Amino acid sequence: MKAIAVDDEPLMLYALGKAVKASPDITSVTEFGSCEETLEWVQRNPVDIAFLDINMRGMGGMALAQKIMELQPDCRIVFCTGYEKYAVEAIKLRVSGYLMKPVSAGDVQEEIDYIKGVRAKEKPLMIKCFGNFEVYAHGEKLVFRRTKTKELLAFLVDRKGAGVTGKEICARLWSDSGDEEKKHNYLRQLFFDLRNTLEAAGVNEVIVQSNYNYSVDSEKIDCDYYSYLETGKPEFHGEYMIQYSWAEETCGLLWKKSRF
Repeated sequence: MKAIAVDDEPLMLYALGKAVKASPDITSVTEFGSCEETLEWVQRNPVDIAFLDINMRGMGGMALAQKIMELQPDCRIVFCTGYEKYAVEAIKLRVSGYLMKPVSAGDVQEEIDYIKGVRAKEKPLMIKCFGNFEVYAHGEKLVFRRTKTKELLAFLVDRKGAGVTGKEICARLWSDSGDEEKKHNYLRQLFFDLRNTLEAAGVNEVIVQSNYNYSVDSEKIDCDYYSYLETGKPEFHGEYMIQYSWAEETCGLLWKKSRF
């Protein structure tokens, strides 16, 4: 696991970094003394777990945690602080852990062991629909060889596990009145490419085919769209799969739901 340790007190940062490095699960630790420096680095480098002081100068640990979670949704946040008063705010952010200073190597390992246990129970595919449509397999952003392959998956996710025919998919993905046979042949290539992409990422059997209907197995997907429909969380701010014009219909329905 790649970790970062952040504290604007040099002695505390040294102690925190030392405690994190002691874990056999940690492959690298990068230390920072400011929120701004941390955020700049996180924008360019993958992080599995972040140990953050809460009461820091600048934007502060809470705001920094929110920014990190936006940039890297799979990164786990563990707050390290000398003040119990921040516990409620930390829980609201759904962080993975909350440690009181001074932080020991044993404290760090307990949090890592907990995170490993939680991850073992997680669904292998994490899909972000609010804003841009993005896909993460086991925490790594999935790269598609073809943009249409990614759009095909997006359309199936939009259907929430309901079956859809090849004809319906073609009508959505290609609005022009071109050669129907060519469209269906290309669609078969896209499904082949999609299955290969998912299998290469270690995410098997997400695509379900029954007779002439295609769907996704929603039980294998952790999706903000699905979660919002079930629990109202995370908050919807008016943007849904913004790359795709056909997603505007669902976006409108979500917007109406968010107003009531």
